[in-house]
Amino acid sequence: MSQQYIMSIEGLTRIYDEKEVLSNINLAFFPGAKIGVLGGNGAGKSTLLRIMAGQDNDYMGTVRPAKNIKI
Repeated sequence: MSQQYIMSIEGLTRIYDEKEVLSNINLAFFPGAKIGVLGGNGAGKSTLLRIMAGQDNDYMGTVRPAKNIKI
């Protein structure tokens, strides 16, 4: 029996002004999971969350949210 992801991210890369902020990120989240995002200033934390929330669509890779999830 396979578990269903609420979101999967494959090969996510985001570039700002020729600077690669996120590079080939792969993540999968299961229902009920709690996550934290840690990193220094400019590490891409807010960028990752904006992409996950669907507020930033200028990236390479695949982001697959399940239907009706809220971030």
